[in-house]
Amino acid sequence: MKKIYWMLLSASLLTACQPASKMDVSGTLNGIESDTLLVNHRMVGSGEAQLDTIAMQNGQFAFNVGDSVLKQVYIYAKPSGNGAISMKALGLVLLPGRPVTVSGTLDDYRLEGDVFYEACNELSDQLRPCIEKLDSLRKVCMQMEADGIQADSIRKAYAPSREFLNRMQDLRCDFIRSHADQDVAVYALSRDLPVEKVGEMLDVVAEPVRTGVMAPLYRQVKDGYDKEMARRAAAERVKEGNVAPDFTLKDLNGNEFTLSSLRGKYVVLDFWGSWCGWCIKGIPDMKKAYAKCKAKVEFVGIDCRDTEEKWRKAVEEYDMPWLHVRNGDNPDVSVLYAVRGYPTKIVISPEGTILKVAVGEDPEFYTYLDGLMK
Repeated sequence: MKKIYWMLLSASLLTACQPASKMDVSGTLNGIESDTLLVNHRMVGSGEAQLDTIAMQNGQFAFNVGDSVLKQVYIYAKPSGNGAISMKALGLVLLPGRPVTVSGTLDDYRLEGDVFYEACNELSDQLRPCIEKLDSLRKVCMQMEADGIQADSIRKAYAPSREFLNRMQDLRCDFIRSHADQDVAVYALSRDLPVEKVGEMLDVVAEPVRTGVMAPLYRQVKDGYDKEMARRAAAERVKEGNVAPDFTLKDLNGNEFTLSSLRGKYVVLDFWGSWCGWCIKGIPDMKKAYAKCKAKVEFVGIDCRDTEEKWRKAVEEYDMPWLHVRNGDNPDVSVLYAVRGYPTKIVISPEGTILKVAVGEDPEFYTYLDGLMK
C-alpha cells in the first residue's frame, strides 16, 4: 500500500469559475460527493509538497500549481464531513507550459492537451485489463475476509495476482522500449517498476529525453535506484557483530559530529523523523531509557526526511535532551545503515561494533538496554 506523506505548506480555496484556458489543470470528474478536491503537488526533485483545496462546480474544476517547472500532481476527493481521505488518487506529471484537461473518474480518466498526455493514455489503456483483473481479485479476497474465511484460503485465491503484476511489469518495459525517444518513457519508468526492472530500463531511455524537460524525473528515478542498490549492499555489512560505519553530520549548533568520536562508550543511533507517528509515539520511552542509561550510553538522534526547520522544531517541542544530528544526501546515513523503516535503533559497542538492530518501536530494544546496564 502506498504511503502518502502530506506536507501542508499552504491551503488555498480556488474556484472552477476561473477561465480554464489559463489553468494548468482543468476538466470534469464524476463521483466526487463533496464537490471538492484535494490537490497535492510538488516540484519534481523537491521534498516539499503543497496541498490545495479546489472547489468544483457541477463536477468541473480548474486550478494552477504555479511555477513553470516539472510537477507531480495527485488529486483526491475531499471527504464529506469527518470522513477519512480515500487512498484513491488521480496521479499525473504536469509538463511546464503544457496544460492538461482531465475527464472521467479518479480511477478511470483520460488526459488531453499534448502528445505527452495522449501517450500516458496509451500506457493506461495497455495496463487496464490487468488492473481490472487485480481489482476483481482484491474484491473477492476482501469479501472472503469479511466472511471469516481462513487466511490460507484467501492467499490462495489471491495467488493469480502475481501473474497480472508480472504482466504489467512486462507491458511497462515494452512501452519504454517502444517510446524510448519520447518524454513518456521517463513517466513509464517512474511508475511502479521493481528496482531490478528500473535498472534494466535506465539506459533504454534515449539521451535527449534523459536530459530534456523530463531530466528532473529521470534523475529522481536514477537516484532512487542508486540508493536502493547502495542500501542492499549496506545490508550485507550492517549486521550484528560487524563494525559500525563511521559518518560525520552536523548537530543543532552547526558543529560537525563524527560517530567514531564516541569510541569507548555505548552508543544508540536513533533514525527518526517528525513525520513518523511511531517515532513520536516512542519518545516518552526513549526519554525514560535515556534517563536510566545516559551515564553509560550516548544517544544520537539522526533526523531523516525533514526540513531543518521541522527538525529543530520537533527536537524543541518534544524536549529530547540527547545529541541530535540531521541526515542529508552526502552522506545519506540512512542508506549507509540500510534503514528501511522508522524508527530504527542501532546499539553500538564501545569498540565500535554493532550489537543490536531494532526496527520499529520494539519493547525488546528497551529490555536489551536494561541488560547493558547490569
